[in-house]
Amino acid sequence: MKLTTIPRTWRHLRRYRQVLGVLLKFGLDDVVDIARKDLVVRFGGQIIPRLKRDINSGMSRAERMRLAAEALGPTFVKMGQILSMRPEIIHPDIAIELQKLQDEVAPIPFEEIKSVIRNELKEEPEKVFAEIIEEPLAAASIAQVHRAKLHSGKSVVLKVQRPDIKAIIDVDMEILADLARILSKHSQGLIAQNPVAIVNEFDRSIHRELDFLQEGRSIQRFGRMFADDSTVFIPAFYPELSSPRLLVMDYMDGIKASNLAEIADAGLDRIVIAKRGARLILRQIFEFGFFHADPHPGNIMVLDENIIAPLDYGMVGHLDEPAIDELGNVLIGVIRKDVRRILRSFEQLGISHGYESSSSLYVDMEDFINRYYEIPLQQLQVSTLLSEIFDIVQKHHLTIPPNLSLMLKALVTVEGLGRTLYPEFDFVSEVRPYLKKVTLHRYDPRRRFRDMLILMEDMYRLVEELPPGIQDILRKVRQGELKVQFEHRNLERLTMEMNRSSSRLAAAVIIGSLIVGSSLVMQVKLGPSLFGFPLLGIIGYLLASVLGLKLIWDIFRSRNS
Repeated sequence: MKLTTIPRTWRHLRRYRQVLGVLLKFGLDDVVDIARKDLVVRFGGQIIPRLKRDINSGMSRAERMRLAAEALGPTFVKMGQILSMRPEIIHPDIAIELQKLQDEVAPIPFEEIKSVIRNELKEEPEKVFAEIIEEPLAAASIAQVHRAKLHSGKSVVLKVQRPDIKAIIDVDMEILADLARILSKHSQGLIAQNPVAIVNEFDRSIHRELDFLQEGRSIQRFGRMFADDSTVFIPAFYPELSSPRLLVMDYMDGIKASNLAEIADAGLDRIVIAKRGARLILRQIFEFGFFHADPHPGNIMVLDENIIAPLDYGMVGHLDEPAIDELGNVLIGVIRKDVRRILRSFEQLGISHGYESSSSLYVDMEDFINRYYEIPLQQLQVSTLLSEIFDIVQKHHLTIPPNLSLMLKALVTVEGLGRTLYPEFDFVSEVRPYLKKVTLHRYDPRRRFRDMLILMEDMYRLVEELPPGIQDILRKVRQGELKVQFEHRNLERLTMEMNRSSSRLAAAVIIGSLIVGSSLVMQVKLGPSLFGFPLLGIIGYLLASVLGLKLIWDIFRSRNS
């Protein structure tokens, strides 16, 4: 039998036993017990190691999970770090504890790093780099970072992927996927809701992080975004020297924002740094819809003159324009205390489904808004607000799309950064101008006109595609490819309704065409004018108004009848 025909989890039996052994060691017996029957049937009794619990009984479950992740290695540490950013899908106390996970490991010998560099460059490193410092700047679970110098004299940083790390992660991901499938069948939210979806999401995330070229493209995009901002420094990326396992970018000589003592000794302004750090993330989210998803103090470097320089571009988030618009709609709902509007926006954002009839969710959201409505903005803390929102999400088993969750967590993190640098930091005052801009953008006439053109184009396509579609159905009926069985009841009424609906659709298309055509005439100013406006355009608008009123009148009259 070929090895490839053996199920993958069989091939990884030894590692599977290690994983289960660590879970038992740290008192996570309930997870193993749930999986026991399924695993024993497939692998036999030897799959479950005979180990005694080897931990302090006074430790919380969250602490034991963190220790287990650290013992299991890079894949589980990374998963724990990502889950710590998603408090809506795991228990909040576990999310808080997992934030303590450190992605620091013992460095590997430089010869192994040099071998990876050689393989990626397809030539000797000395031909490309005048010098590579053997002592690493940092050693993490996925990569090791070294300072180097090009022959031009330029100082750069080499981020080198650890040998065989991808193979290690692939094995662990197969085991995690298998355990998630078992837990989803037999447990009721023991650790998290929908473990299969969580593992699938993590699999996509960690494999994106393993592609250093993807990170390089993110660096380039951030560079374009902040090209005109002298308060932000984005390092240059060297694509011609980089590969999926080797990232080359400019070296930055600065102080990490987490090092308050060095910031003070350097005479840097902590208040300015706090404000610039907040604006860095807020611009990314609300202006560009592309943001650094993990802006903790260790990932922010401060250069001379309080210039902000983000580090580690491996984890980023995206928000499209409709999502940003809906966030503005949520804000309007909060200002007006309109819970139904907020819940409708939640649905548009993909936060949940099927909760429209849940009166308890409505009550919880209403209570949340009422408790904070009268509090002055400068007294509010975004972290406290979002913590309560995550509690509501957990309580009602709602799901938040990954990018939206990353955005919320980024806001909490950057507020924490600001308060670490300056305890009186007013993050809400920094957020306010961006939320105002988002809200005003919704009502921009140019934006409305553009949306109307898109809507008219969609309606035109619908009308254009309808006849061929009907012809295709009729052809299938004639050829016997489509069979429909139905009972005739009140078909005359249905026919009348269809005729009426098609007439209204045609009228709507005509009205829209008149509006678009008249708007174009207004722009180019053709023909005679009246009161400074083209007469043809005015007539078009009047006709559209009359037909529109007639259409509305017909709709209301048919409803009343």
